[in-house]
Amino acid sequence: MLVLLNFDSVTLPLVEQLVAEGRLPSVAELLARGRRYPLETPATYFPAGTYPTLYTGLEVAEHGLYYPFQWDARAQRTRYAEEFPAPPSVWERVAAAGARALVVDPYEARLPSRFDGLFLSGWQFRNRVVLPARSHPRDAERRLSAGFGRSPSIEEVFGVQSLATLRAMRRDLVAAPTRVAHVARDLLARERFDLVWLTFSAAHLAGHQFWDLSQPAELSTTVADVYVEVDAAIASILEALPDDATIVLFAALGMGPDTSRVDLLPGMLDAVLACRAARPPGGSLWRLRARVPPSAGAAVAARLPRRAVLDLTARLETRASDWSQVPAFVLASDVVGYIRLNLRGRERAGIVEPSEADGLLDRIAAGLATFADPDGTPSVAEVRRSSEVAPRGRRSDVLPDLLVRWSDRPAAGLDRVVSPELGEVPRVGGGSGRSGNHTSDAWAVLTPASRGADRPDGRVVDLAATVCAAFGVEYADLPGRSLLR
Repeated sequence: MLVLLNFDSVTLPLVEQLVAEGRLPSVAELLARGRRYPLETPATYFPAGTYPTLYTGLEVAEHGLYYPFQWDARAQRTRYAEEFPAPPSVWERVAAAGARALVVDPYEARLPSRFDGLFLSGWQFRNRVVLPARSHPRDAERRLSAGFGRSPSIEEVFGVQSLATLRAMRRDLVAAPTRVAHVARDLLARERFDLVWLTFSAAHLAGHQFWDLSQPAELSTTVADVYVEVDAAIASILEALPDDATIVLFAALGMGPDTSRVDLLPGMLDAVLACRAARPPGGSLWRLRARVPPSAGAAVAARLPRRAVLDLTARLETRASDWSQVPAFVLASDVVGYIRLNLRGRERAGIVEPSEADGLLDRIAAGLATFADPDGTPSVAEVRRSSEVAPRGRRSDVLPDLLVRWSDRPAAGLDRVVSPELGEVPRVGGGSGRSGNHTSDAWAVLTPASRGADRPDGRVVDLAATVCAAFGVEYADLPGRSLLR
């Protein structure tokens, strides 16, 4: 049996601190018995693209999935990512070879089409965008919920959350890991599985919402408390595994202070381009979020069908009243900023000639680099072209043209950015309301160490290769190398 435990989006320094304090004994045991690999991850420039990379074993430019809401050039609009094609997941690959899999709560994953075993999404908590309640077989979630109870709904609506909302979120996140342990132990006792892939997604959302330790005392320990509960869940699951199981504990991306200024990027781009004919595309949804309290937005969304909410969000993400006046626009994102040219021949309403693209991209990058926070510290750490960081692949054409990484200073409390050449761009509202966001701190520990490949590091794509290698599935089309000896 091969078991993958995704300690999703954790900060490694806090994990190591809690291990040293004796508060994560199960993680400590795996670290002591296993071989550790730092992992190269797409999260530096494509945090959300890390998940399809993890599940498929393909690089971002090959699968083309970089965010839950993506630009459709042919339709000149944004769509929910599941409306775009995706390569098969690794659990679909091994199913074709006869392996049975138990997969619980993979963040931003699709229902498998070819699958033997049990796939559960939205088990720890339900979220209409990243963890909708669904399963394969279709009735599995309903049957299991009859015995264990239905999962709570945790909808992360961007904006500053009320204390009552945070209290409820904390309660449900701290309880979430136990649900994984209970259902996994129950199923492992009754059925045979060759591959077990469990994601502790509560750690992910806890990092987004509770990273700021200046919160009220009742909330300030939430991230550490969730990590401790994950450790207890891991201990319970390890007891149910056969003695010869190979275990991979990993995080494909990390968590740290939220430094994102993506809500300011439409105004910054507008200042660079001086497009005063219309408001810049990419800012509509941020302006709406600034006007509507998160609790009100959540209440409205709760009354609408999931597909309606996703479609409405997608349509608001990137829209323009007159595309003939828009040479470049901001794509949906929440960590790294994404900019795309309205390129003739690629976009349905494209106006920028391909011969002018390089010059325009250079101009945008130079203009964005002039912006600073009010105290004079640069707001932008770097602006890169996708082609510089994502080698050419079959889906390169769907990616952003420019990637904007921000200063490493927390963005909470920032009210504007200023350029001596281009002027001031005020922040409308409070941004995403998150205090934590993703980093490129990725790692894996393979236990027992004797089964781990003898090399100093690895890549996120190696995890899919490892699963394929364990079950004798051909993976010559994947760029990764197995972590198994």
